[in-house]
Amino acid sequence: MTFDEGQGYVVLATIAVPLLAALILVFTPGSQKMAVRYISAVTGAILAALSIYIFAAYQVGGDQAQMNLRWTWVENTAFLGENGIALRLAVDGISALLALLTGVVAFAGALASWKIEYRNKDFYILYWILLAGVYGTFFAYDLFFFFFFYELAVMPLYLLIGVWGSTRKEYGAAKLTLMLVGGSVLIWIGIFAVFHQANIGTFDLPSLWAAGQNGTISPTAQKVIFPLMAVGCGVLAALWPFHTWSPDGHMSAPTAVSMVHAGVLMKLGAFGIIRLGIQLLPEGAQFWMPALMVLGTVGAVYGATAALTQRDFKLISGYSSVSHMGYVLMGLATMNTIGITGAVLQMFSHGVMTALVFLMIGALYDQAHTRDMKEFGGLAKVMPLWVIFYAIAGLANVGLPGFSGFTAEFHIFVGTFRTYPVFGALAIFAAALAAAYMLRMFATVFFGPTNPHWKDLKDLTPLERLSGAMLIASIVIMGVWWAPFIDRVGHTVTLLPGVTG
Repeated sequence: MTFDEGQGYVVLATIAVPLLAALILVFTPGSQKMAVRYISAVTGAILAALSIYIFAAYQVGGDQAQMNLRWTWVENTAFLGENGIALRLAVDGISALLALLTGVVAFAGALASWKIEYRNKDFYILYWILLAGVYGTFFAYDLFFFFFFYELAVMPLYLLIGVWGSTRKEYGAAKLTLMLVGGSVLIWIGIFAVFHQANIGTFDLPSLWAAGQNGTISPTAQKVIFPLMAVGCGVLAALWPFHTWSPDGHMSAPTAVSMVHAGVLMKLGAFGIIRLGIQLLPEGAQFWMPALMVLGTVGAVYGATAALTQRDFKLISGYSSVSHMGYVLMGLATMNTIGITGAVLQMFSHGVMTALVFLMIGALYDQAHTRDMKEFGGLAKVMPLWVIFYAIAGLANVGLPGFSGFTAEFHIFVGTFRTYPVFGALAIFAAALAAAYMLRMFATVFFGPTNPHWKDLKDLTPLERLSGAMLIASIVIMGVWWAPFIDRVGHTVTLLPGVTG
């Protein structure tokens, strides 16, 4: 095993720490619920600290891949060459930002799950296994291990929703799992097609990227394989019309799972389009990106329109996530630096914003046991801090300057207008719809006459305040201090093949 500059172990730790926490919890008696909570809180804090370190330590202007680690697993066999299959981990500017997102949301979700009583040990075991898979996917520089960690992140969702969820949880869990497995099958076919076409006997991603860029993987093959990768990963990114699992999954999931699901897991799909599409199959990307622009735009407008018709808080947020992931796909489809940079920034912005939304929904549902917007009114007088936190998330959702949503959407809109002006106009129309459904909810739920049925509701608990404060800090920092985020992401985006200035 080799390490780069003594920092490779930090990247490895982001995967090892949650797996170690899951192992410790296996041997922790289930009756010791407080011990389980403290172990998980400490694990979340460690992951947040590691993620902040990785983001801060990434050197803009340095090597493209930093903090490298490589451990050879299989090589020199009948069909694998010298590099074969290896646990190769590294950090680029995109994965550095997404690791920061994961750390913040993971810690906030761990604290939000403090109230779980039913089999909380089993919940946290699955929770940390899922997050180990997320980190592994973001850092994997080997195609085999990329897919391994991708599946490790997705599979625990079935039990996390089916056991600890609510509101048709079995249906939501089954639908989500079946659709995501269908997407994974397409990715798996694409992986073997790439391995066969490259014919270099390795799953090493930099070697395969070079094969795609120098023509070893023919342009025709790339055009055939790219839709497999894009649709396979796009299912997890709520690509229209393969998005239908997402609102049902959000509605059924427990609070922390909704936070991680919408905040982090959906970003794996968009990240996969970058890694396995733009970087691996650049000729295929150039050919198919106009189609992705169409589907992303439809998703953005459709999701916002559907959110405008909903009454359930989680369904509103679920369709809002479809809309915002449509923005991400639009940014990727521009194939220019500012658009793709905006797409990655939107991954982070939407991640922390929607995690905050689901945290607030969970805090209300735990007391009211309903999510019907029409049942509430005047909550600003009963739960003022809850209203402030939710309002901040909503303002970030609509792209108000000073919040992260503006930073991301500004880049996406500029990038889209450069290449597809008509679709840029449609994206702004979707943003106007987002303002409509958020302001409608503000007027209905926050203000107006107070429903006396909810006069005894309690405001946020200390742990919910801490979780929300971390997410709000992330929203505000990106909103007012763009440079650290744009510099890191742009450092990687400018080197993507086929991307224009």
